[in-house]
Amino acid sequence: MLAAINVYGCDKEALADPDSIRRFVATVIRAIGMQARGPLAIDRFWDGELGGWAAMQFLETSSITVHVDAIWGRCFVDIFSSQAFDPDDAMAIAVEHFGGSSTVTVLTR
Repeated sequence: MLAAINVYGCDKEALADPDSIRRFVATVIRAIGMQARGPLAIDRFWDGELGGWAAMQFLETSSITVHVDAIWGRCFVDIFSSQAFDPDDAMAIAVEHFGGSSTVTVLTR
């Protein structure tokens, strides 16, 4: 299962703070009943009119990736897992954490 969550109109301060992103990832993992495997990889990027953070967390069942654009106030979260989870719960956490409004697209494989 892959949940692609797009959040727009986010709180730019929350997006610019790497500790905020770390807390978000940990909260999502707990809420969807997954287990992290290894440390969160997080790195800042900056390219012209795009700037923010990218984060990747391996899970026992696959991975979560997060890309935040602090300039335009956008956040993109992809959760892929062989274990079922509720994508609406993950989307709600993203909106609660970063603000804005969101959509989720779910693919099953």
